[in-house]
Amino acid sequence: MKIQPIKTEADYEAALKEIEGLFDAEPSTPEGNALEVWVTLVEAYEEEHYRIPLPDPISAIEYHMESRGLSRQDLEPSSAAARASPKFSIANVR
Repeated sequence: MKIQPIKTEADYEAALKEIEGLFDAEPSTPEGNALEVWVTLVEAYEEEHYRIPLPDPISAIEYHMESRGLSRQDLEPSSAAARASPKFSIANVR
């Protein structure tokens, strides 16, 4: 397939098939260079059409904590030196 801009969903699907066929190409070969160009085109198309919004920072912290079995108490400093400084609290961030 000739390398060209991705303008439609059909172009996007065809580009993904091209990438699949070139996936094991060695860098700095004609096939490796074609792979780099296809990936760049697909990334640009996905950025425009399939953008994933960034999460709310507090939600991201809460998800990170939950996925690791941490609680808000785990954010509190445990050493005497750390207790001398102000405590971090998610409530203070909001």
